[in-house]
Amino acid sequence: MDIRIFAPHWGSNELAPAVFIGRVKAAGFDGIEMSLPLDAAARDDWSARIADAGLLLIAQQWETAFHAGFDAHREALATYLVNACGARPLLVNTHTGKDFYTHEQNLELIALTQAIAREHGVPIVHEIHRSRFSGHPMLLLPYLRELPGLELTADLSHWCCACESLLEDQPDALAATLPHVRHIHARVGHAQGPQVSDFRDPRFAAELARHLQWWDSIVALRRAAGAALTTLTPEFGPAPYTQSMPFSGEPLSDAWDQNVAMLRLLRERYGA
Repeated sequence: MDIRIFAPHWGSNELAPAVFIGRVKAAGFDGIEMSLPLDAAARDDWSARIADAGLLLIAQQWETAFHAGFDAHREALATYLVNACGARPLLVNTHTGKDFYTHEQNLELIALTQAIAREHGVPIVHEIHRSRFSGHPMLLLPYLRELPGLELTADLSHWCCACESLLEDQPDALAATLPHVRHIHARVGHAQGPQVSDFRDPRFAAELARHLQWWDSIVALRRAAGAALTTLTPEFGPAPYTQSMPFSGEPLSDAWDQNVAMLRLLRERYGA
């Protein structure tokens, strides 16, 4: 099974495309995961630059997080997903629904993503994320029972935060969820937040070990299923995910440096 590791555009948005792509190539990533501009010309410029650099593309849509009303959320979801599929990415990672929408409303949004995926021939996977339909294990499990083909991005750092634990007490929920994972966001969270200050700090050894255990399980499940490809994106993010000093706002760590360090760890661990 091929394993490819992607760089997050999140946190580097201020960089010009050529500068960011050069940074990604120099670090040794296989591709880029990013939210693409809605302007078709700008979107196509990004996708062409990425392809010309010999990199793969995972498109991301998180903008629906800013649409609380159901009708506006549904309309935005369709707009951003169709735009993302237009770039012909390897897959689209989407933030879908809300934890305060009804079960039926979230099912409607999931059905919409499935229809767009079929129409465009691009896989769309739903990110496990706080405040989305997948924001807590007990929120997600009913959807998995109804939709056995539902495909997910595992960002389990969010469940650590939502459940105030490393999920030691929820093995059944994890066993039901991990077979649905098609993409991994390789960020290390903790019981009080979605990102440790630096995953290399020995004080977070237990958190790192727990996340690695989950990722190992997902990779093993994908291999057992005969998958040709598994993808991971180290996704340590900027402030406020990266913690900062009071008053000065100086970050306690460098998110890009952590993403590159996680890339190296993952390559060594999985022979990628």
